[in-house]
Amino acid sequence: MNLTALFAAALGFAVLFYGSSCTQPNPDELDKLGFVDLTIKDKPFHLWLADGYSEQANGLMFVSAERMAPLPDGTQRVMIFVFDHEQELNFWMKNTIIPLDIAYLDSNGVVVNKYTMAPLDERPNQYPSGKPARFAIEVSAGIFTDLKLAPGDRITIPDSLLKRSH
Repeated sequence: MNLTALFAAALGFAVLFYGSSCTQPNPDELDKLGFVDLTIKDKPFHLWLADGYSEQANGLMFVSAERMAPLPDGTQRVMIFVFDHEQELNFWMKNTIIPLDIAYLDSNGVVVNKYTMAPLDERPNQYPSGKPARFAIEVSAGIFTDLKLAPGDRITIPDSLLKRSH
């Protein structure tokens, strides 16, 4: 096999492998995730659960603003990332096409940090928790600002999530 044929075969394999391992997640898959409902500052939220590696890796990639729109009763749709233990967390916005607010919470539901994240921002270390956190909640940008959610505020986490382990 000559060098050109070997290169073409390797390139074909790389395209096949890359295409099959990095497929665009389907936003409709969100409805297949578990969920919890809770209240933040007297407002209702429906939270998709990202409690496994795959769900956490995909997060809200490729999800449109329309998909994140509130439910007919005004309940906001959001995602909660649930980890086994408190740790320093750092999120980025790879393939996330809408701006999001993120709040990091410790095991007691206390907000340790929050940000508004820019869409498609893949720079590392832009949105760190700054302190150990066990949960991260992502909502459409502006919601946490409108609610005046701030570090030190407490969100009541359902017992089902507090007892959850992977």
